[in-house]
This record gives sequence, C-alpha cells and structure tokens, in this order.
Amino acid sequence: MSSMSKSSALFKKCEVKYCVVICASEVSSWIMTTLKRKLLSKTDVSETVKKRLQRQDGGHRDTDQGKDQDQTCSQYFLSKADNAARLRFDFFNQPCVDLAKALLGKVLVRRHSDGTELRARVVETEAYLGGEDKASHSAGGKRTERNAAMFMKPGTIYVYPIYGIYLCMNISSQGEGAAVLLRSLEPLQGQDVMRRLRASKRKEGAKTVKDRELCNGPSKLCQALDVQRCFDRRDLASDADVWLETDTEWATSGAGDVVSAPRIGIESHGEWATKPLRFYLRGHRCVSVVDKVAESKQ
Repeated sequence: MSSMSKSSALFKKCEVKYCVVICASEVSSWIMTTLKRKLLSKTDVSETVKKRLQRQDGGHRDTDQGKDQDQTCSQYFLSKADNAARLRFDFFNQPCVDLAKALLGKVLVRRHSDGTELRARVVETEAYLGGEDKASHSAGGKRTERNAAMFMKPGTIYVYPIYGIYLCMNISSQGEGAAVLLRSLEPLQGQDVMRRLRASKRKEGAKTVKDRELCNGPSKLCQALDVQRCFDRRDLASDADVWLETDTEWATSGAGDVVSAPRIGIESHGEWATKPLRFYLRGHRCVSVVDKVAESKQ
C-alpha cells in the first residue's frame, strides 16, 4: 500500500473514532439532562438539591415549570396550599368590634430569619373604636406620629410601648383610628423558643413559666413571639415576618362561646371603662382575666 493510501486509511479511522466520541458525549449529555429533569420533578427532593441541579442544567429547565408559581406570595410560603391559609385584606376590612371577634381562633405566626416559626392562637382581644372612645389612643380623632398606624388601611400593625420597656400589638380595622388589641394567645408551636424569649426579658428568667402563661397578656405575647417595635405600620396581609392564618379544622370543631366583657386597665375613662369591648373564648385556659360577672349574664 502506498504512503498516500495509508494516510487516507488512518484519517478515516480517526474520523470514525472522533464521531463515536462526539456521539457518546451527546448521548451522555442527553441522559444526564433527562435524569436531572426527572429528579427535579420528584416532590421529596430538597430545595437545595433542586437549585444545584438547575444551575448545573445550564438553563435547560422546562420553561413552563415556573408558570404555576404565585408571584404575589411571600418568599417564605412554599406552596399555594400554605398561602391559602393566610388572612388577607378582605378579612381585616371590617368594623372594629366585628374584627375583634373574628380574630378569636385565628393563628398568629412569627417567622424568624433562620426559618423558625412560632405559632399561637388568638383567644382574647379588645376593640378600641377611635373617635368617641375615650380609652383609645386616637380618641377625638387625634393623630400623632405614635398612633399613625391606627389610621392606616385595615390589617396594619400598630405596636406601641408601655412603661417604657414593654410592647403591645394591635391591628387596624375599618373606622377612623380604630384598632384591635391582641390581649392573649394560646401557644401552639415553638414553646421552648417562646420560653427563652420570655426569659431574656426577665431578670428572674422564665424557665418555670407554664405554657398557658407564656402569652396570656399583651406584653407577654409580644415577648414570647418576639414582636418588635419596628413591626409598627407593617401590613399583616403581606409581611414576611409576621402574619395571621385561619385554622379550618379548629373553626369547624366547635370552638366555644365568646364572652363580651369590659376592657382591662382603663378604669379612668368614665363610661367607656364599662363598655363590653373585650372578647374572649369562654373557658379557655389562656385567657388573661376571666370576668365571672359578665359570664353569668351571657
């Protein structure tokens, strides 16, 4: 065989080997991409693994995959099912007394930056009507830098300090300057964390505090759920750190009667001191103050 023929034959062999290598590489790439897509479709794969695979996939994700995501959801909600439980503007947009009653049984959720969630059920509230309500911070329509949240849209958080060191959390409603005070909660999730948070605010600590005593007062619940002064004027309907949810199972299980009684600590406000604007779940162990007189009449 001539040197020319040998060179030609050698070239053809190299060409065939090269094609085989290229084809094998393409097949391997196709297989890996297919496997990644199947893995991404698995519901039990962690989000971290999914993100890593998506980056490695070089943009080959199905373009329809993100279409089902609700762009209005907080980054902390993982699915539409989770988001469905959250109370939105329509819930808060009702008269103050109605909102105070409607809040009973709802679940307050506090989410920390590390993902820890604290949950507690609302069992006691107080309505502050604004305007003629002399016990309200907005009595007579008075607006200040401090109470501005009371005049904002329903569902706005109003946090104010008392005695210079404690906080109280309120939620604005319909009505000029009207808001509902969260007075007592039933701890549902994260009691150990709540206990540590309470202890950090007390000189004597709070290790021996019973679960029912963790949130049975306006300032106690703010300590236990780490409600901060900076939460003032935030929107409960959309905030990522704190929100309210409905508990359908609890609501349909026969939650019990609602007691109407005078509010606590406003004895100096004349006739408004006796108005039955405090609402709580009858017989609930986490109610801060039981009014036996009011209960006997209802």
